Amino acid sequence: MSAQAERKTENLPQWKREEVDELADLLADYESVGIVGLTGIPSKQLQDMRRDLYGTAELRVSRNTLQIRALEDAGYDDLVDHVEGHVGLVATNDNPFTLYKELEASKTPAPINEGEVAPNDIVIPEGDTGIDPGPFVGELQSIGANARIEDGSIQVMEDSTVLEAGEEVSADLANVLNELGIEPKEVGLDLRAVIADGVLFDPEDLDIDVEAYESDISTAAARARNLAINAEYPTAATAPTLIAKATGEAKSLGLQAAIEDEDLMPDLVSKADAQLRALAAQIDDEEALPEELQDVEAPAAEADAAAADEDEGEDESADEDADTEAGDADTDDDDEDDGDGAAGLGEMFG
Repeated sequence: MSAQAERKTENLPQWKREEVDELADLLADYESVGIVGLTGIPSKQLQDMRRDLYGTAELRVSRNTLQIRALEDAGYDDLVDHVEGHVGLVATNDNPFTLYKELEASKTPAPINEGEVAPNDIVIPEGDTGIDPGPFVGELQSIGANARIEDGSIQVMEDSTVLEAGEEVSADLANVLNELGIEPKEVGLDLRAVIADGVLFDPEDLDIDVEAYESDISTAAARARNLAINAEYPTAATAPTLIAKATGEAKSLGLQAAIEDEDLMPDLVSKADAQLRALAAQIDDEEALPEELQDVEAPAAEADAAAADEDEGEDESADEDADTEAGDADTDDDDEDDGDGAAGLGEMFG
Protein backbone atom coordinates (compact mmCIF):
# COMPACT_ATOMS: atom_id res chain seq x y z
CA MET A 1 0.00 0.00 0.00
CA SER A 2 1.38 3.42 -0.96
CA ALA A 3 2.05 6.17 1.57
CA GLN A 4 -0.81 8.23 0.13
CA ALA A 5 -3.18 5.28 0.45
CA GLU A 6 -2.07 4.73 4.03
CA ARG A 7 -2.82 8.37 4.87
CA LYS A 8 -6.28 8.06 3.33
CA THR A 9 -6.93 4.91 5.32
CA GLU A 10 -5.76 6.49 8.56
CA ASN A 11 -8.57 9.03 8.26
CA LEU A 12 -11.18 6.26 8.27
CA PRO A 13 -12.91 4.93 11.36
CA GLN A 14 -11.41 1.74 12.77
CA TRP A 15 -14.13 -0.57 11.44
CA LYS A 16 -13.75 0.87 7.93
CA ARG A 17 -9.96 0.46 8.02
CA GLU A 18 -10.43 -3.17 9.01
CA GLU A 19 -12.94 -3.66 6.21
CA VAL A 20 -10.57 -2.17 3.61
CA ASP A 21 -7.75 -4.36 4.93
CA GLU A 22 -9.92 -7.48 4.56
CA LEU A 23 -10.87 -6.50 1.03
CA ALA A 24 -7.20 -5.87 0.21
CA ASP A 25 -6.31 -9.35 1.50
CA LEU A 26 -9.03 -10.83 -0.70
CA LEU A 27 -7.64 -9.07 -3.76
CA ALA A 28 -4.10 -10.20 -2.99
CA ASP A 29 -5.01 -13.86 -2.49
CA TYR A 30 -6.52 -14.51 -5.93
CA GLU A 31 -5.33 -14.30 -9.53
CA SER A 32 -8.59 -12.98 -11.04
CA VAL A 33 -10.70 -10.17 -9.53
CA GLY A 34 -14.04 -8.95 -10.83
CA ILE A 35 -17.07 -6.79 -10.12
CA VAL A 36 -20.53 -8.40 -10.05
CA GLY A 37 -23.91 -6.69 -10.03
CA LEU A 38 -26.29 -7.78 -7.28
CA THR A 39 -29.39 -5.76 -8.17
CA GLY A 40 -32.65 -7.62 -7.69
CA ILE A 41 -31.18 -10.64 -5.92
CA PRO A 42 -33.06 -11.50 -2.70
CA SER A 43 -30.90 -11.98 0.38
CA LYS A 44 -31.60 -15.70 0.64
CA GLN A 45 -30.70 -16.35 -2.99
CA LEU A 46 -27.53 -14.30 -2.59
CA GLN A 47 -26.48 -16.49 0.32
CA ASP A 48 -27.21 -19.60 -1.76
CA MET A 49 -25.08 -18.26 -4.61
CA ARG A 50 -22.21 -17.47 -2.24
CA ARG A 51 -22.41 -21.01 -0.90
CA ASP A 52 -22.47 -22.50 -4.42
CA LEU A 53 -19.30 -20.58 -5.28
CA TYR A 54 -17.46 -21.94 -2.25
CA GLY A 55 -14.23 -23.64 -3.29
CA THR A 56 -14.27 -21.96 -6.71
CA ALA A 57 -14.63 -18.24 -6.04
CA GLU A 58 -15.17 -15.89 -3.12
CA LEU A 59 -17.84 -13.20 -3.08
CA ARG A 60 -17.55 -10.19 -0.81
CA VAL A 61 -20.15 -7.42 -0.47
CA SER A 62 -19.26 -4.10 1.10
CA ARG A 63 -19.88 -0.40 0.77
CA ASN A 64 -18.97 0.94 -2.66
CA THR A 65 -16.64 3.57 -1.20
CA LEU A 66 -14.68 0.90 0.66
CA GLN A 67 -14.53 -1.35 -2.39
CA ILE A 68 -13.20 1.53 -4.47
CA ARG A 69 -10.55 2.33 -1.86
CA ALA A 70 -9.42 -1.31 -1.72
CA LEU A 71 -9.31 -1.58 -5.54
CA GLU A 72 -7.27 1.60 -5.86
CA ASP A 73 -4.86 0.47 -3.16
CA ALA A 74 -4.39 -2.87 -4.95
CA GLY A 75 -3.82 -1.26 -8.37
CA TYR A 76 -7.14 -2.34 -9.90
CA ASP A 77 -8.06 1.17 -11.09
CA ASP A 78 -9.70 -0.18 -14.27
CA LEU A 79 -12.39 -1.85 -12.16
CA VAL A 80 -13.32 1.29 -10.24
CA ASP A 81 -15.58 2.60 -13.03
CA HIS A 82 -17.69 -0.57 -12.72
CA VAL A 83 -18.42 -0.04 -9.00
CA GLU A 84 -21.86 1.51 -9.38
CA GLY A 85 -25.16 0.54 -7.81
CA HIS A 86 -25.44 -2.62 -5.76
CA VAL A 87 -22.23 -4.53 -6.51
CA GLY A 88 -19.74 -6.87 -4.90
CA LEU A 89 -16.23 -8.18 -5.42
CA VAL A 90 -15.64 -11.67 -6.74
CA ALA A 91 -12.20 -13.30 -6.67
CA THR A 92 -11.02 -16.63 -8.04
CA ASN A 93 -7.96 -18.53 -9.21
CA ASP A 94 -9.89 -19.81 -12.25
CA ASN A 95 -9.50 -18.07 -15.59
CA PRO A 96 -12.08 -15.36 -16.44
CA PHE A 97 -13.84 -17.54 -19.03
CA THR A 98 -14.52 -20.26 -16.45
CA LEU A 99 -15.72 -17.67 -13.93
CA TYR A 100 -18.13 -16.12 -16.44
CA LYS A 101 -19.50 -19.52 -17.42
CA GLU A 102 -20.09 -20.51 -13.79
CA LEU A 103 -21.84 -17.26 -12.97
CA GLU A 104 -24.10 -17.52 -16.01
CA ALA A 105 -24.97 -21.13 -15.19
CA SER A 106 -25.95 -20.14 -11.65
CA LYS A 107 -28.66 -17.73 -12.79
CA THR A 108 -32.26 -18.77 -12.10
CA PRO A 109 -35.65 -17.60 -13.50
CA ALA A 110 -37.52 -15.08 -11.38
CA PRO A 111 -40.77 -13.09 -11.57
CA ILE A 112 -40.66 -9.49 -12.73
CA ASN A 113 -42.25 -6.67 -10.76
CA GLU A 114 -44.11 -3.50 -11.66
CA GLY A 115 -41.78 -0.73 -12.73
CA GLU A 116 -38.91 -2.99 -13.73
CA VAL A 117 -37.47 -2.86 -17.24
CA ALA A 118 -37.94 -6.01 -19.32
CA PRO A 119 -34.51 -7.59 -20.04
CA ASN A 120 -35.94 -9.26 -23.14
CA ASP A 121 -39.23 -9.63 -25.00
CA ILE A 122 -41.97 -10.99 -22.75
CA VAL A 123 -44.09 -13.61 -24.51
CA ILE A 124 -47.20 -15.38 -23.29
CA PRO A 125 -47.11 -18.78 -24.98
CA GLU A 126 -49.92 -20.38 -26.92
CA GLY A 127 -51.95 -22.96 -25.02
CA ASP A 128 -54.40 -23.65 -22.23
CA THR A 129 -53.85 -21.40 -19.21
CA GLY A 130 -55.65 -23.87 -16.96
CA ILE A 131 -57.75 -21.01 -15.56
CA ASP A 132 -61.54 -21.24 -15.48
CA PRO A 133 -63.61 -18.75 -17.52
CA GLY A 134 -63.88 -15.38 -15.82
CA PRO A 135 -62.57 -11.84 -15.75
CA PHE A 136 -59.00 -13.05 -16.28
CA VAL A 137 -59.62 -13.43 -20.02
CA GLY A 138 -60.23 -9.67 -20.16
CA GLU A 139 -57.00 -9.01 -18.27
CA LEU A 140 -55.09 -11.09 -20.83
CA GLN A 141 -56.67 -9.25 -23.72
CA SER A 142 -55.96 -5.85 -22.11
CA ILE A 143 -52.20 -6.49 -22.12
CA GLY A 144 -52.23 -7.64 -25.75
CA ALA A 145 -52.59 -11.41 -25.51
CA ASN A 146 -54.81 -13.20 -28.03
CA ALA A 147 -56.99 -15.04 -25.52
CA ARG A 148 -60.52 -16.39 -25.43
CA ILE A 149 -62.65 -19.00 -23.70
CA GLU A 150 -62.67 -22.44 -25.28
CA ASP A 151 -63.47 -25.95 -23.99
CA GLY A 152 -64.28 -24.68 -20.52
CA SER A 153 -61.05 -22.75 -19.88
CA ILE A 154 -59.15 -19.65 -20.94
CA GLN A 155 -56.94 -20.34 -23.95
CA VAL A 156 -54.15 -18.27 -25.48
CA MET A 157 -54.59 -18.80 -29.21
CA GLU A 158 -51.04 -17.92 -30.31
CA ASP A 159 -47.71 -16.84 -28.88
CA SER A 160 -48.29 -13.23 -27.86
CA THR A 161 -45.50 -10.70 -27.30
CA VAL A 162 -46.95 -8.44 -24.62
CA LEU A 163 -43.85 -6.33 -23.89
CA GLU A 164 -40.64 -5.65 -25.79
CA ALA A 165 -37.17 -5.59 -24.26
CA GLY A 166 -36.32 -2.26 -22.63
CA GLU A 167 -39.92 -1.32 -21.84
CA GLU A 168 -41.27 -0.87 -18.32
CA VAL A 169 -43.52 -3.48 -16.76
CA SER A 170 -47.00 -2.23 -15.81
CA ALA A 171 -48.95 -3.31 -12.77
CA ASP A 172 -51.50 -5.16 -14.93
CA LEU A 173 -48.79 -7.08 -16.79
CA ALA A 174 -46.98 -7.99 -13.56
CA ASN A 175 -50.23 -9.38 -12.11
CA VAL A 176 -51.00 -11.44 -15.23
CA LEU A 177 -47.50 -12.90 -15.40
CA ASN A 178 -47.64 -13.78 -11.71
CA GLU A 179 -51.02 -15.48 -12.17
CA LEU A 180 -49.65 -17.54 -15.08
CA GLY A 181 -46.42 -18.40 -13.26
CA ILE A 182 -44.29 -16.82 -16.00
CA GLU A 183 -40.83 -15.73 -14.79
CA PRO A 184 -39.37 -13.65 -17.63
CA LYS A 185 -36.11 -12.54 -16.05
CA GLU A 186 -33.03 -14.24 -14.68
CA VAL A 187 -31.60 -13.54 -11.26
CA GLY A 188 -27.92 -14.05 -10.62
CA LEU A 189 -24.52 -12.52 -10.24
CA ASP A 190 -24.02 -10.22 -13.23
CA LEU A 191 -20.32 -10.08 -14.06
CA ARG A 192 -19.49 -6.53 -15.14
CA ALA A 193 -15.73 -6.83 -15.59
CA VAL A 194 -12.79 -8.92 -14.44
CA ILE A 195 -9.02 -8.46 -14.42
CA ALA A 196 -6.61 -11.38 -14.80
CA ASP A 197 -2.85 -11.04 -15.30
CA GLY A 198 -3.29 -7.33 -15.77
CA VAL A 199 -5.81 -7.72 -18.62
CA LEU A 200 -9.32 -6.29 -18.34
CA PHE A 201 -12.12 -8.51 -19.71
CA ASP A 202 -15.67 -7.31 -20.39
CA PRO A 203 -18.59 -9.78 -20.42
CA GLU A 204 -18.70 -9.53 -24.23
CA ASP A 205 -15.14 -10.81 -24.37
CA LEU A 206 -15.98 -13.82 -22.20
CA ASP A 207 -19.28 -14.82 -23.83
CA ILE A 208 -17.98 -17.35 -26.37
CA ASP A 209 -19.36 -20.59 -27.80
CA VAL A 210 -16.81 -23.11 -26.55
CA GLU A 211 -17.93 -25.88 -28.91
CA ALA A 212 -17.76 -23.59 -31.95
CA TYR A 213 -14.34 -22.34 -30.83
CA GLU A 214 -13.03 -25.89 -30.47
CA SER A 215 -14.47 -26.75 -33.89
CA ASP A 216 -12.69 -23.77 -35.47
CA ILE A 217 -9.38 -24.85 -33.91
CA SER A 218 -9.83 -28.42 -35.12
CA THR A 219 -10.64 -27.24 -38.65
CA ALA A 220 -7.62 -24.95 -38.71
CA ALA A 221 -5.37 -27.77 -37.53
CA ALA A 222 -6.74 -30.12 -40.20
CA ARG A 223 -6.19 -27.55 -42.93
CA ALA A 224 -2.65 -26.88 -41.74
CA ARG A 225 -1.91 -30.61 -41.77
CA ASN A 226 -3.35 -31.01 -45.28
CA LEU A 227 -1.28 -28.07 -46.52
CA ALA A 228 1.86 -29.58 -45.03
CA ILE A 229 1.13 -32.95 -46.63
CA ASN A 230 0.52 -31.46 -50.08
CA ALA A 231 3.63 -29.31 -49.74
CA GLU A 232 5.55 -32.39 -48.56
CA TYR A 233 6.64 -30.51 -45.44
CA PRO A 234 7.88 -33.04 -42.85
CA THR A 235 6.73 -32.66 -39.25
CA ALA A 236 6.05 -35.10 -36.44
CA ALA A 237 2.37 -35.06 -37.46
CA THR A 238 2.84 -35.39 -41.22
CA ALA A 239 5.88 -37.68 -41.48
CA PRO A 240 3.92 -40.97 -41.09
CA THR A 241 1.48 -39.96 -43.87
CA LEU A 242 4.25 -38.68 -46.14
CA ILE A 243 6.23 -41.92 -45.68
CA ALA A 244 3.12 -44.01 -46.32
CA LYS A 245 2.30 -42.01 -49.45
CA ALA A 246 5.88 -42.33 -50.73
CA THR A 247 5.81 -46.05 -50.02
CA GLY A 248 2.60 -46.46 -52.02
CA GLU A 249 4.00 -44.43 -54.92
CA ALA A 250 7.24 -46.45 -54.89
CA LYS A 251 5.29 -49.70 -54.94
CA SER A 252 3.08 -48.50 -57.80
CA LEU A 253 6.17 -47.47 -59.80
CA GLY A 254 7.82 -50.81 -59.09
CA LEU A 255 4.79 -52.74 -60.30
CA GLN A 256 4.47 -50.71 -63.49
CA ALA A 257 8.21 -51.08 -64.24
CA ALA A 258 8.13 -54.79 -63.30
CA ILE A 259 11.14 -54.37 -60.98
CA GLU A 260 12.13 -57.74 -59.61
CA ASP A 261 12.28 -56.77 -55.97
CA GLU A 262 11.74 -59.30 -53.19
CA ASP A 263 8.94 -57.25 -51.68
CA LEU A 264 7.23 -56.78 -55.04
CA MET A 265 7.49 -60.35 -56.29
CA PRO A 266 4.17 -61.58 -54.80
CA ASP A 267 2.30 -58.69 -56.46
CA LEU A 268 4.16 -59.09 -59.74
CA VAL A 269 3.36 -62.79 -59.82
CA SER A 270 -0.28 -62.06 -59.03
CA LYS A 271 -0.40 -59.44 -61.76
CA ALA A 272 1.18 -61.77 -64.30
CA ASP A 273 -1.16 -64.59 -63.28
CA ALA A 274 -4.19 -62.31 -63.70
CA GLN A 275 -3.01 -61.22 -67.15
CA LEU A 276 -2.37 -64.82 -68.18
CA ARG A 277 -5.81 -65.92 -67.04
CA ALA A 278 -7.45 -63.00 -68.80
CA LEU A 279 -5.67 -63.97 -72.01
CA ALA A 280 -6.58 -67.65 -71.59
CA ALA A 281 -10.21 -66.75 -71.16
CA GLN A 282 -10.22 -65.20 -74.65
CA ILE A 283 -9.08 -68.43 -76.37
CA ASP A 284 -11.98 -70.52 -77.66
CA ASP A 285 -9.97 -73.68 -78.31
CA GLU A 286 -9.44 -75.19 -74.86
CA GLU A 287 -7.24 -77.97 -76.26
CA ALA A 288 -4.69 -75.33 -77.22
CA LEU A 289 -4.31 -74.48 -73.54
CA PRO A 290 -2.46 -76.33 -70.77
CA GLU A 291 -4.75 -78.36 -68.54
CA GLU A 292 -4.45 -75.93 -65.63
CA LEU A 293 -5.71 -73.05 -67.78
CA GLN A 294 -8.70 -74.87 -69.25
CA ASP A 295 -12.18 -73.84 -68.08
CA VAL A 296 -10.89 -70.44 -66.96
CA GLU A 297 -13.86 -68.08 -66.70
CA ALA A 298 -13.61 -64.56 -68.02
CA PRO A 299 -15.28 -62.81 -65.01
CA ALA A 300 -12.67 -64.14 -62.62
CA ALA A 301 -9.88 -63.09 -64.95
CA GLU A 302 -11.39 -59.64 -65.32
CA ALA A 303 -11.65 -59.27 -61.57
CA ASP A 304 -7.99 -60.18 -61.12
CA ALA A 305 -6.99 -57.81 -63.90
CA ALA A 306 -9.03 -55.03 -62.33
CA ALA A 307 -7.23 -55.63 -59.04
CA ALA A 308 -3.88 -55.40 -60.80
CA ASP A 309 -4.94 -52.18 -62.54
CA GLU A 310 -6.00 -50.76 -59.19
CA ASP A 311 -2.51 -51.40 -57.81
CA GLU A 312 -1.00 -49.65 -60.81
CA GLY A 313 -3.19 -46.61 -60.21
CA GLU A 314 -2.26 -46.16 -56.56
CA ASP A 315 0.04 -43.23 -57.29
CA GLU A 316 -2.68 -41.28 -59.10
CA SER A 317 -5.36 -42.01 -56.48
CA ALA A 318 -3.04 -40.97 -53.66
CA ASP A 319 -2.54 -37.58 -55.29
CA GLU A 320 -6.30 -37.20 -55.76
CA ASP A 321 -6.88 -38.02 -52.09
CA ALA A 322 -4.37 -35.37 -51.06
CA ASP A 323 -6.09 -32.77 -53.27
CA THR A 324 -9.45 -33.70 -51.81
CA GLU A 325 -8.05 -33.21 -48.32
CA ALA A 326 -6.78 -29.74 -49.16
CA GLY A 327 -10.16 -28.75 -50.58
CA ASP A 328 -12.39 -30.18 -47.89
CA ALA A 329 -10.21 -29.53 -44.81
CA ASP A 330 -12.04 -32.25 -42.95
CA THR A 331 -10.65 -34.47 -40.23
CA ASP A 332 -12.32 -37.46 -41.81
CA ASP A 333 -10.10 -36.90 -44.87
CA ASP A 334 -7.08 -37.06 -42.59
CA ASP A 335 -8.20 -40.47 -41.36
CA GLU A 336 -8.59 -41.68 -44.96
CA ASP A 337 -5.07 -40.58 -45.83
CA ASP A 338 -3.63 -42.37 -42.80
CA GLY A 339 -5.59 -45.50 -43.68
CA ASP A 340 -4.33 -45.50 -47.30
CA GLY A 341 -0.76 -45.05 -46.13
CA ALA A 342 -1.03 -47.85 -43.60
CA ALA A 343 -2.41 -50.16 -46.28
CA GLY A 344 0.51 -49.31 -48.54
CA LEU A 345 3.04 -50.10 -45.81
CA GLY A 346 1.28 -53.35 -45.01
CA GLU A 347 1.39 -54.50 -48.62
CA MET A 348 5.00 -53.42 -49.02
CA PHE A 349 6.38 -55.09 -45.95
CA GLY A 350 3.99 -58.01 -45.60
